[in-house]
Amino acid sequence: MTPVPSPTPDLPTGPEAPLVPPFPIRFRDVQILTAFYRTEASVVERLVPAPLRAQGDVVAVHIYKMGDVDHFGALNECNVMVAAELPRPSGDLVGGFTVAQFITSDGGLAHGREVHGQPKKLARITLAAHEDLLVGRVERNGIDVLTATLPYKQRAVEPVSLTERFDFRLNLNLKIVRHIDGQPAIWQITGRRLTEIDVLECWRGDCTVELRANAQAPVWRLPVIEPLEGYFWRAEFTLVAGEQLHDYLAPTG
Repeated sequence: MTPVPSPTPDLPTGPEAPLVPPFPIRFRDVQILTAFYRTEASVVERLVPAPLRAQGDVVAVHIYKMGDVDHFGALNECNVMVAAELPRPSGDLVGGFTVAQFITSDGGLAHGREVHGQPKKLARITLAAHEDLLVGRVERNGIDVLTATLPYKQRAVEPVSLTERFDFRLNLNLKIVRHIDGQPAIWQITGRRLTEIDVLECWRGDCTVELRANAQAPVWRLPVIEPLEGYFWRAEFTLVAGEQLHDYLAPTG
């Protein structure tokens, strides 16, 4: 594993450079609805790129309402993940591979794509309590492509419960960047972990997940076979530099 280097001070930067800020980035006043559901294992296997290996048929949907983020202010986000494993001689890495991701911030979108290689797209994302029901929505092109619901604060649980299905704290991504002539410039599996995590409360209950077809936001490729459990949790955390876990363009032999 090769750590991502820190920015080099003598590299040229233009006046527009602050769109993508440096690390670390602190997230405060964060509310998250996490919904797990079962899908078709064969679909998960097709969507996870080698050398990663799919691990099971469970999908995790995280819908974030973030009230206070360094550089970006307030924004909302949705990350759709499946369990994946990266085999290594020193021990396999297990995490959550991002299949789809949406965000309400242009700066957050640029940062996610340029630095982590996340497949972020702009969308309208909301998370709010409607009487006794927590409702998270992701709208793209006027279509609610994903709606998740959870009873509001019915059963308090310990935060460790969040990773019972799979440990999504390591976020795995396929990063692809091309040269100006269209040739591959960066082709990697990247990984990043959140640090300084402080979970303020965590609630569990039955959940629902509804998907609608949209060619520009194809979360429908992971059909809902069985909704499992959901969580509502509040937290603060810090985003730091990640790692290059696999380089498809590295010389071989």
